[in-house]
Amino acid sequence: MKRLSTLIVMSGALIMTSCVSKKKYVALEQELQETRSTLQKTAVEKDELEDKFAKIEARVADYNAKINSLRDENNEKMVMVDGGVAAISNNTKEKMKATLAKVDQQKLQNATSLKDSMNLAVSYNLKNSLSDDLKNDEDISIDIDNTVVMISISDKMLFNSGSYRVSSKADNILKKLAEVINSEPSLEVMVEGHTDSRTINNAVVQDNWDLSVKRATSIIRKLQSSYSVDPAKLIASGRSSYKPLVENDSKENMAINRRTRIVLLPNMDKFFAMLSSN
Repeated sequence: MKRLSTLIVMSGALIMTSCVSKKKYVALEQELQETRSTLQKTAVEKDELEDKFAKIEARVADYNAKINSLRDENNEKMVMVDGGVAAISNNTKEKMKATLAKVDQQKLQNATSLKDSMNLAVSYNLKNSLSDDLKNDEDISIDIDNTVVMISISDKMLFNSGSYRVSSKADNILKKLAEVINSEPSLEVMVEGHTDSRTINNAVVQDNWDLSVKRATSIIRKLQSSYSVDPAKLIASGRSSYKPLVENDSKENMAINRRTRIVLLPNMDKFFAMLSSN
């Protein structure tokens, strides 16, 4: 009897042990399946990430190639102008050389920098693109400062004395200037009015400030209305008599100080191409 009881106890223990082992096995098997599934998913994600990374690398390499190409192209075009940089192609350099061969050789000998040479070439081309009666240095002067083209025009070429109404004498020069301005979409143009030191006050003009601004605005309106210059490009400003070129101590000097200055920031290639065609 005692032996039978022992067998029954042992059998029960074996059954309990068998049940526990099966549960653990099922749990481990489930964990293994989940791990396999996670591993498979991770492998897929890894392949996708590697594919994305390869595409990104290819795009970066393509961008670098384009950047290097643009840099090389730009290096061929860029030259230093007294500390500034001007975008000038080899073709434009050749045009400059051809133009400089035509300028006054005495002036050319005095050109000691690239800026001086550009100044001479642009001045020569621009003046020759204007009508013959506008070529006198007393009436129009052109200068370049770090690729900014500054054109100063005597007031007698644009206005009657003491007036801000644009004279018909200005038509030729304003037409040519409009062609320059319209040739470059990104160009901005500032028109500055300058007077001499004599005080002016009448029914339509309050003082020299008023006259200088009115003259600048009149030029801008003319460029917009008669020559289709985009008004978004234009800036009007007046400097009164406070930026004289010379002392206002004679009639001749006062005439020099009475001027309109037009400041252009052009693409030099397009600027030369337009001027060289005239």
